[in-house]
Amino acid sequence: MKRPWKDVSVPLRDGMVHWPGDPECRIQRVNRMEDGAVCNLTHITMSAHTGTHMDAPRHFIADGKTMEQMPLEAVIGRCCVFELDSEDQITADDLKKLRIATGQRVLFKTRNSTRSWAMSEFDKDFISIRADAAQYLVDLKVMTVGVDYLSIGGYGKDVVETHQIMLGAGIWVIEGLNLAEIASGYYDMISLPIKLEGADGAPCRVVLR
Repeated sequence: MKRPWKDVSVPLRDGMVHWPGDPECRIQRVNRMEDGAVCNLTHITMSAHTGTHMDAPRHFIADGKTMEQMPLEAVIGRCCVFELDSEDQITADDLKKLRIATGQRVLFKTRNSTRSWAMSEFDKDFISIRADAAQYLVDLKVMTVGVDYLSIGGYGKDVVETHQIMLGAGIWVIEGLNLAEIASGYYDMISLPIKLEGADGAPCRVVLR
């Protein structure tokens, strides 16, 4: 019997934590059956980079690919979860200690999964990927990189550089995972973003088995 799928997405909810300056997530019921409407109807407004989501290259690369151009091979298949005990940023030296294979799909589990998502306010001190580590992943030609908070780059440190390096090399990025209940190792992964034409990113639901 196969092991069950585990959902590693964070729930979207009204007023949830988001990147400072991005539009706030608003989820409102505009039609209510309890008020006499024939059906319930929900209205949603938010950034495409809210909660668990994917970055397309267009996010930081002017002529980069957009979400509907994403190859399904980037988000369906075998991946490896690596747990790191970094206290600030993930560095190239940190990654050199891991057995990351060329062309691999990789997800990084850090303290973010238990600390950052438990906070009611945006965590400015979340663990991120430093620019030299981003270049190391590019050199390995990894296909997909996932992280367990809202950005691969840090708040006020390497946020632009890390995105430009990875997205500029065609790496597809998953942000906003919660890997608290996931151990290091190999998994089957499905991460399907909404097919938003021309978009630089899109919410997605990610499951591992």
